[in-house]
Amino acid sequence: MYILSVGLNHTSAPIEIRERLAFNPEEEEMALVSLHQEKSILENVIISTCNRTEIFAVVDQIHTGRYYMKRFLANWFQMDMQILEPYLLFFEEDAAVKHLYRVTSGLDSLILGETQILGQVKDAFTSAQTIGTTGTILNQLFREAIHFAKNIHHTMKINENAVSISYAAVEVVKKRFSDVSSKKTVVIGAGKMGVLAIQNMVGAKIADLTLLNRTSTRAEMAAQQLGVQWREYEKLNEQLMQAEIVITSTSATAPIITQRLVSEIMAKRKEPLVIVDIALPRNVEATCAEIPNVTLFDIDDLGDVIQENTQQREDMVAQIEQLIEVACVNFYEWEKQLGVVPIIKDLREKALELQAETMQSLTNKLPNLTEREQVIVGKHMKSIINQLLKQPISELKEMATSSDAAHDITVFQKIFDLKKQEIATEITKEKVGEKA
Repeated sequence: MYILSVGLNHTSAPIEIRERLAFNPEEEEMALVSLHQEKSILENVIISTCNRTEIFAVVDQIHTGRYYMKRFLANWFQMDMQILEPYLLFFEEDAAVKHLYRVTSGLDSLILGETQILGQVKDAFTSAQTIGTTGTILNQLFREAIHFAKNIHHTMKINENAVSISYAAVEVVKKRFSDVSSKKTVVIGAGKMGVLAIQNMVGAKIADLTLLNRTSTRAEMAAQQLGVQWREYEKLNEQLMQAEIVITSTSATAPIITQRLVSEIMAKRKEPLVIVDIALPRNVEATCAEIPNVTLFDIDDLGDVIQENTQQREDMVAQIEQLIEVACVNFYEWEKQLGVVPIIKDLREKALELQAETMQSLTNKLPNLTEREQVIVGKHMKSIINQLLKQPISELKEMATSSDAAHDITVFQKIFDLKKQEIATEITKEKVGEKA
């Protein structure tokens, strides 16, 4: 068994690629199940945020696992694999474990030390666990990573000076105007980022604030709580005509503000328009930036503002990195206690020996097979073996944490006629239980 991570984030891919590879929340369950059905994938969790799309998986073989995870992303998002691959980041084994700890702790975020990613990782893990695509290994790994990140934020306070994307959006706007307090401002989207944007705008003394959202009841509720006005989403064009500042943060999968719409609006007015699009996929067509008197910012344009508040937190990173190293060692010590890795290796070796013997017998009986035909037949044989072994290997991992682990594993070895291995079964419920 091996732990792999495959994906992309703000460091490896530009926004136009990231938005193409963002999972739609409504399709999350289908994606998890579809990935789980791929060859070599024994367990899996999908993390999809505005700045990253990543898969963490337990696989039976590293090379086949990498291939099928990569192929899944290419197929799901209908992107040519050769176009996709240069943007992907691959982490194997201890590097994958360390990467999850860094992601969950906010060390791999655009905003160093931000806490939102912790909730997003926890939600992704909970979804996968509920659907049933996680097992012994990822359950333990994600619980430990989440517990670690909670402790870091509580004890080291790395997030105290963190800059949110919503805050950065407001700071960008403030740099464009000498006085923002009187500017007509429209926020589109009543989700977490939209609400944070309004809170930051109120803090910046912007008085004329209007909230729009596709669901009117949600817009009205959020507006009442924040002390701002709201309008029906159908009045978007009217609000854009009046606005001087627009911040968009909806979950729409296609642009809601097009170049044509903005061009028509700007032809009827003289005031400049500043649009800050903090959504992914983007809510605003990039070509709107070409329209005279329009200034458009997206998430990737906020980096300079975010960097200003990053330096004072970087001093903590080295210390946290050392703690992550210790946490990774502890995780692998736990994994070794499962004691099933040698058994899996033995099972796979025996299966491959049988495949080799069968292949030799086949070539003896069919001597006219070409070299290419032999390769094709051999690959199909190995594919059958991998598919047959996938479920037994998954079940074996679960056996290792049961109260009857020693007995169950002995039966498993007997069924498959495997040589005896020393099994470590002293895994307490405390070790595998969630640390909330």
